[in-house]
Amino acid sequence: MSRLNLEPLMTFSDGSYLAISTECSKEGEFSCAVYSVLETGDHTAFRNITNHLVSASTCLTAQEQAYSCAARLYPHAGESLKKPPYLIWHGPQAAR
Repeated sequence: MSRLNLEPLMTFSDGSYLAISTECSKEGEFSCAVYSVLETGDHTAFRNITNHLVSASTCLTAQEQAYSCAARLYPHAGESLKKPPYLIWHGPQAAR
């Protein structure tokens, strides 16, 4: 998980937060997952709250779909839920 990029979407009152991760496959397909993240001391707990990986042919489309999923799961979040675009991690680069 150390190479997972996370963009915070919102913070809860207990200090945990909702985050999104965006990746790009070698084939150019973008995928997103939404996590609940709790950091306690040296330990970070991740819970994937999306039932499946959201994917699309464009980064923004995948992120918008993941945002919609988070908005459905947390309808009372309102304007505190950060809207796309988010960070992207393209994965490890092949040696040239």
